[in-house]
Amino acid sequence: MKVYIDTLGCAKNEYDSQMLAASLAERGCGIAFDPQEADILIVNTCGFIEDAKKESIERIFELAAERGEHKKLVVTGCLAERYHEELSEEMPEVDMFFGVNDYDDLPSVLLGDSPASRDMVGDSTDDLRYRKRLFDEGSHYGYLKIAEGCNNNCSFCAIPLIRGPFRSKKMEDCIREAEDMAAAGIKELILIAQDTSQYGRDLYGKPELPKLLRRLCGIDGIEWIRLMYVYDNGITDELIDVIAQEPKICKYIDMPIQHISDHVLHLMRRQSTGDSIRAVITKLRERIPDVHIRTTLLVGFPGETEGDMDLLAGFIDSWDINRLGAFAFSEEEGTPSFTMDGKVDEEVRISRRDRVMEHQLAVSEKLNEKKIGRTYEVMIDEIIGDGLYTGRTRYDAPEIDCAVTVSSEKAHVPGDIVSVRITDAFEYDLEGSEI
Repeated sequence: MKVYIDTLGCAKNEYDSQMLAASLAERGCGIAFDPQEADILIVNTCGFIEDAKKESIERIFELAAERGEHKKLVVTGCLAERYHEELSEEMPEVDMFFGVNDYDDLPSVLLGDSPASRDMVGDSTDDLRYRKRLFDEGSHYGYLKIAEGCNNNCSFCAIPLIRGPFRSKKMEDCIREAEDMAAAGIKELILIAQDTSQYGRDLYGKPELPKLLRRLCGIDGIEWIRLMYVYDNGITDELIDVIAQEPKICKYIDMPIQHISDHVLHLMRRQSTGDSIRAVITKLRERIPDVHIRTTLLVGFPGETEGDMDLLAGFIDSWDINRLGAFAFSEEEGTPSFTMDGKVDEEVRISRRDRVMEHQLAVSEKLNEKKIGRTYEVMIDEIIGDGLYTGRTRYDAPEIDCAVTVSSEKAHVPGDIVSVRITDAFEYDLEGSEI
């Protein structure tokens, strides 16, 4: 029996799909990379914001139309977790629904070893422990999920409704998974959680991300370690010291601040203020030379004014955030923001998002131009032609940040780390030659 897994959404879903693939492979299933070659089609969906929901639903219908008579179609992930009752009624094309806490049960049910019903979404949260994963052949970077769920309860976010309360994975299990990744050829380890800064608080009585990082740095084969989803209010002096001192840790931190206006941050139920955010950025830059900060912003939130937007635009222009993305507010059922007054028209939300990205475009181009003539380590991601490659510096996460087009007289494979002198710069990308 062969299984095809189609993964949508964030890195956490990618992690879950790799875990599911390994479990199925252990049970004797083959993993297909073409839905036409598979007996079972699984869609691991995203249900975080409206656009992601639409993409997931469209993909389910696409596979339903292509599957033929004898293939099973299974839907799992965040969309199934959150809307399984509605989807079960409205999608007769789907054979089974599983949630984000049901991956351990899924193989036995699919293979007929356990009782099955159409709606298999459970109520309990999963046990976060060591799990084997199956990586694509030649993978050179991978995600290590160190915690699940969230306790922050921001007023716009449905993650606590979908994935439950914050719970950390034991440190020994994290280390064991990272060792598996190194053995599989992974060179770049990317730490993910809903809020990585809180890792260990529930297990050890205090955040233990710095200790975990130091232990991960000791694993042979891992060359780069990257931190994602680090909330600014959890960035401690100890964490900054570890990032600054450990050569394997990329001088890069993904810190989703959402806004800079105290008025909007309060409405969002964030635990930060504009001043506290600026203070953390200042400290990072003072103590970690050449640190690159990535952030995401949410605009068009209920109650957001033009004055709030002017404040945000001024922040972008003057604080030179290296990597910045923006989302327009999406109304999510079950969250406090869904019933808030002061809703912003959809067209205004989109125009505000576009305004943010216009400001960031100029910042990104300016910062990239400063890199011309400098030499950086670049990890090769893809071969695009004879002597031509794409890759990333330590300051760029895969698929979301700047890419470097590299020309070289040497032969390389993905995962190679080479020294590149930057020769040209664009709004979001760079060009260079290996030296």
